[in-house]
Amino acid sequence: MVPNKPQPSQLGIIPDDWQRVKFLDVMKVRQGLQIAISKRLKEPTETSKEYITIQSIKQAQQSREYVERPSERVICTKDDVLMTRTGNTGIVVTDIEGAFHNNFFLMDFDKSKIDKTFLVNYLRSPRVQHLILTKAGSSTIPDLNHKDFYSIEFPLPPLPEQQKIAKILSTWDKAIDSTERLIDNSKQQKKALMQQLLTGKKRLLDDNGEQFEGEWEEVKLGELGSTFNGLTGKTKVDFGSGEKYIPYINIFRNTFIDTDNLDFVNIGSDEKQNAVQFGDIFFTTSSETPEEVGMSSVFTSDTKENIYLNSFCFGFRLQPLERVSPFFIGYMLRSSKIRRKISILAQGSTRFNLSKRQLVKITIPLPPVEEQQKIAAVLTNADKEIELLEQQLADLQQEKKALMQVLLTGKKRVRIDG
Repeated sequence: MVPNKPQPSQLGIIPDDWQRVKFLDVMKVRQGLQIAISKRLKEPTETSKEYITIQSIKQAQQSREYVERPSERVICTKDDVLMTRTGNTGIVVTDIEGAFHNNFFLMDFDKSKIDKTFLVNYLRSPRVQHLILTKAGSSTIPDLNHKDFYSIEFPLPPLPEQQKIAKILSTWDKAIDSTERLIDNSKQQKKALMQQLLTGKKRLLDDNGEQFEGEWEEVKLGELGSTFNGLTGKTKVDFGSGEKYIPYINIFRNTFIDTDNLDFVNIGSDEKQNAVQFGDIFFTTSSETPEEVGMSSVFTSDTKENIYLNSFCFGFRLQPLERVSPFFIGYMLRSSKIRRKISILAQGSTRFNLSKRQLVKITIPLPPVEEQQKIAAVLTNADKEIELLEQQLADLQQEKKALMQVLLTGKKRVRIDG
């Protein structure tokens, strides 16, 4: 064991009654089973175990796979702690059972000396996650070997103190899990609401308290406005050069148009391109999958400053706004029915692109503008509820992160019951 001296190290200074150890001192790790896809079972048998892979823990809806008669060495129980060692290195999981993949480390530790929840939180702490990723390397496929994992230092408080720290952090985990479930439920409710409202299956009440009636129009998108291009041939500005610059709307990973965080580019000689304005709708032009092509976002800022559009997007300007609500059109373009229409238009093989000429030919159902506004208001309120919950989740996660920083290093001590 490493001598418990109050000196700086990976851990910094820890309390005198805590032990400064390395993972090598307190546990052994073992890797799982690597089995060909052709040998994996699609249905369980009396002697099979579920195959635990990175994909299965990240995607709850994925079809399960099974391994026939795996050895005891590669079987995990709900009491075990696993961590991915290669690829998406550092993902810590517990409370699962089955035969685990070779990409995992299973940690055999003395449960009379180490509390499982304390260990899981330590492994998930930002400092240790950074350390794990650093040791795994920056190659195409990061890989954490046994020696590097064993070299990580671990602060070992007395078991009762570990258990009290774990109990405190678990309180935050429960609040985080509860908030995540509320967010998921709210998103599902909004999805169902969109399905009803944007198809006319559910009609709202007008200002007089009467239900909207009448058939909706079926119109081509091109009848509601026209497209315009983003900036071309622009480079990001060097603010130290003294050059003029213009702000432009960026694009994130080909699918998300960020209308809040602007980049800046050289103004160049072409100053006649369209500045965006309130109510404009932006579409991504290219993506790796047809399902992500043509993702849209509505520009709702009322800024007086001229802002331009990235060349990886194109804009659609609704005219006149008296006939249509940009918020309603924005929701309609993100509805499952219209998204399917847009994805069918995607052209390409390794990368898919969207043609403006084809996009403006799609048809959308259009109620009177008063009903559009009512529908948009209901869905906007649903979005605000989700945003509030997401902010609460972010606050809880930040609070837990701050607690982990002081509790797992002994900077803040806990009172042991009794």
